[in-house]
Amino acid sequence: MTQTIAHVSLVVREYDEAIAFFTQVLSFALVEDTTAIDREGNYKRWVLVRPPGSRGTDLLLARASTPEEESRIGNQAGGRVFLFLHTDDFWRDYREMASRGVKFVRPPRDEPYGTVAVFEDLYSNQWDLLQVAGSGG
Repeated sequence: MTQTIAHVSLVVREYDEAIAFFTQVLSFALVEDTTAIDREGNYKRWVLVRPPGSRGTDLLLARASTPEEESRIGNQAGGRVFLFLHTDDFWRDYREMASRGVKFVRPPRDEPYGTVAVFEDLYSNQWDLLQVAGSGG
C-alpha cells in the first residue's frame, strides 16, 4: 500500500494576500487557483501553493468563512510550530527570507538534527526553517 498526504489546509483571511505572501515572500509556486461551486452552491476558490522544488505535500489556502474558522487564523497549532519547511541550504534561505521581511521569532541554532530557526507567516503561524544534518549545502 502507498499513501501520501497530498494537501494540508491553512486557514487564511484572504486568498490574494496569502498568495502574495507565499509566492512573493517565501518564493512558493502557485500550483492551482481555480474557482468551483461547493455543496451549498457557493463559489469557492481552490488555491494550492508549494515550496520551490518540492514534490511533497501542498498547502491548500482556505479562506475562513465562519467566525470559528476566523478564530483559527494564525493559531492553527495552539502556539506551537505548525509547519516544517526543509531546505537544502539553510543560510541561503534564511538570508533571503530575512531580506524579504520574514519575521524570525527564534534565531538560528545548530541542533543535533540540523540547523533551525523559527519564523512566522503573515498570520503569525509558526514554522521551522530546517536544514537536516547531513543534507545539502
